[in-house]
Amino acid sequence: MIRSEELQEALVLPIPEHPGLMLDGCRRLLGPNLYGSEPGAVGDCLVTCHDPAEVLSLWSGHVRHFLDPLGLPQSGLRLRPFDGGGSLYFPAPVDQLFTAAYVIEAAWYLTATGLLGLPAMAPEALATELIRISGMERSTALTTLTAEAARRGIDRLLDDDALTLGHGTGSATWASDALPAAPDWARLHDIPLALVTGTNGKTTTTRLIAAMGAAAGKVSGLSSTEFVKVGDEVLDRGDYSGPAGARLLLRDKRLEIGVLEVARGGILRRGLPVTRARAAVVTNVAADHLGQYGITTVPELAQVKLSVHRALAPGGQLILNADDPMVVTTASLLDTRPVWFSLSAENPLISHARAEARPCGWLADGMVHLSDGTEETALVAAADVPLTLGGAARYNIENALAAALAARALGLADTAIRKVLTSFRSDPTDNPGRANEFTVNGARVFVDFAHNPHSIAAITSALAALPAKRRFALISHAGDRSDEDIAALTRGLFALRPDTVVAAENPKYLRGRAPGEVPALIRRACQDCGLTEDQILPAASPADGAGKIVARLQPGDLALLLVHDERAAIFDLLRAQAGAA
Repeated sequence: MIRSEELQEALVLPIPEHPGLMLDGCRRLLGPNLYGSEPGAVGDCLVTCHDPAEVLSLWSGHVRHFLDPLGLPQSGLRLRPFDGGGSLYFPAPVDQLFTAAYVIEAAWYLTATGLLGLPAMAPEALATELIRISGMERSTALTTLTAEAARRGIDRLLDDDALTLGHGTGSATWASDALPAAPDWARLHDIPLALVTGTNGKTTTTRLIAAMGAAAGKVSGLSSTEFVKVGDEVLDRGDYSGPAGARLLLRDKRLEIGVLEVARGGILRRGLPVTRARAAVVTNVAADHLGQYGITTVPELAQVKLSVHRALAPGGQLILNADDPMVVTTASLLDTRPVWFSLSAENPLISHARAEARPCGWLADGMVHLSDGTEETALVAAADVPLTLGGAARYNIENALAAALAARALGLADTAIRKVLTSFRSDPTDNPGRANEFTVNGARVFVDFAHNPHSIAAITSALAALPAKRRFALISHAGDRSDEDIAALTRGLFALRPDTVVAAENPKYLRGRAPGEVPALIRRACQDCGLTEDQILPAASPADGAGKIVARLQPGDLALLLVHDERAAIFDLLRAQAGAA
């Protein structure tokens, strides 16, 4: 097998550039994905000048023409129409994923040139090129090893230039051009592994589960949107919610329990990185990042999130929010029986699960309850979970339920679960950026990363239940959101009933906007919600805005700082002010 750099340049096609007929991307999916449980390739097209159904039919016809000569099956080919275009996917062996992507591109090339009346290479010449690339990519060693690992119940991690079998303490990694003929199978094994996805609550739930693993005395680690961490060591910082984070974490041979935060983008770009997780959590689904990779509606987004069920090992548990209508609707389409959690014992899905003696979790009489299907346990009072702010932050009760059920699925004892739930705090150490609380001049100040309508509604509703003499809020937005999105996000702030709002510029995130444009939109939305001109303060940056609020705080006040950037500087400011007090 040759190196991936050569495969990436193996075929360059002059694909037509036409605004009404575009190939919007072609991707190799290295694991379970939106379309199925097998690796494969997918392409997305945007169509405005032709009938999208006709375009998809022509595209798939050209793909089928190429598959037989390559020895690739046609049975798994899937078309997914969406508003303004469609996607085409088919599964492929692990040593034919570059070839599969080139098949999609070549078929699109023929589709587009044909519809636009442009000259093109003959299909036979393209087929010859694809057969050549298939031979370049083919690796009997790779397919043999991954097949034998699957037969033995051992997971695999694919990379462009490396293969890993097993996880953590049971893992071994080889370069793709130096694969062993006979690895020491006795040394290879998986570790307890959980996946966490959803629109909001992913990071908090991931951190809770990892902390529960550590409380059980295991070397526990996580990959997330902020860093990859094993034990107390941060391996690297950045958005590692995709396959790269999974590989960095699961190749660490110290690791005994792993938790992967899995984002929509990673699933759609490369598929899920693993195939044998013991638990997969979906916290909720709401509108966010629509319009990318052909996902244009919330139901489509829900299908992406719930595709994590395809990465479960036999007997693994899909843990879902029974209070989220979109999650419930999408789960009804799956051939699996979820483990449900709810904030009400009266939720029909909880009642049904308890009647059928299946695992579930719920809130009743202020207590977090868990059932393993045979025994029901009142685990902890919600008010004793610091993350819930005395029970007011109900979204964190949901996260606690999800984490507790996942921890049980990983084989962790209730003592470790209870210990973490009663000690894990909303502070910059345990849960940075999530409702982090400081006391400044007798006022309560909360810093949160909420950045979409669902998360802003959750944090403002929780803090609205807390008493306060005056309420302050800091808000800024990235410039790539629409005017209406910025207005809607700002309106969501008003569940807090703020007396003063600071509209901050976010200089690093102008993203095509003129300076001052986004704060002006925030100001207008605040006025529409009833604030007067003198109740809305300008700020040159998030840190500048935080300073303006801190300078005005008095005992009994409450402030919410929605911070996307300059969080470290704002934490330093608040710590200094708290120390000075």
